[in-house]
Amino acid sequence: MAHLHKVPRAAPALRSVLPASRCPQAHSSSAVRASSSFPPRAACCSGTRAPSPGAGRPSLHVRPARMAVALCLQVLGSLGGWLLLYISLCCANKHRSYEWSCRLVTLAHGVLSIGLSAYIGFIDGPWPFTYPGSANTPLQVYVLCLTLGYFIFDLGWCIYFQSEGALMLAHHTLSILGIIMALVLGESGTEVNAVLFGSEITNPLLQMRWFLRETGHYHSFSGDVVDFLFVALFTGVRIGLGAHLLFCEMVSPKPKWFMKAGGIAMYAVSWCFMLSIWRFAWRKSIKKYHAWRSRWNEEQQLKHKGHLKTH
Repeated sequence: MAHLHKVPRAAPALRSVLPASRCPQAHSSSAVRASSSFPPRAACCSGTRAPSPGAGRPSLHVRPARMAVALCLQVLGSLGGWLLLYISLCCANKHRSYEWSCRLVTLAHGVLSIGLSAYIGFIDGPWPFTYPGSANTPLQVYVLCLTLGYFIFDLGWCIYFQSEGALMLAHHTLSILGIIMALVLGESGTEVNAVLFGSEITNPLLQMRWFLRETGHYHSFSGDVVDFLFVALFTGVRIGLGAHLLFCEMVSPKPKWFMKAGGIAMYAVSWCFMLSIWRFAWRKSIKKYHAWRSRWNEEQQLKHKGHLKTH
């Protein structure tokens, strides 16, 4: 008599035990199972044959075309919005330079992108350190299109006015290429959004430093606080957390190899910025130390002269 072997139960899928906010595929898979289990009510009651699943649907090559047109329109709308804001600021600040208005646009984009990318990363999900290479969510696509339009505007402005060096132009170019690849692939928007958050977290401080210098308030306590916060945030977030995010990207099998290469390139650019920032911080610290030492010596000399006069 043949022995009956009990078939072991398969382990539950990962997406079934994860919260829906961290695993976007959970909703879609449950919806597919529900729709496949129950036929349409009208077809069961009327006795007519239910339509085939592909009836009335557009062909597969039409959907990508429509999606591409929609993405292009969003990017063009974003570009037009940032350009319109820049023109409005130029008209409102005629006594200021063009860079003043461009810095205001950069500050507005920095604050907006920090808020949106933080909401996506910390609340809406997926978590970038756990699910790199996952499918883009609608909110991620919106933020990427908004940011892509800004980077195109700012890159064009920098090239036209020749205000930035090769390192900043390389940063903008890599950012544009990374966002375009994430939109074209329909994935990796999670880690690109995280890179956007890390890149823009120091942007408001950088702009505040420039405005303080332009208005003559940089060499003050406010300027020292802004510089300290800028160096600390850049080192901790862009270099520290950026290294951890890059490691998660490298060890994950889901992201494409060129997305990983882009992450390495962006992190290398961050290190180039970091070296120049540390050199600046060291020079400023040495200058502050010598100024304090000279003041201390003057105070000691005055105290010594006053002590001699009393005797």
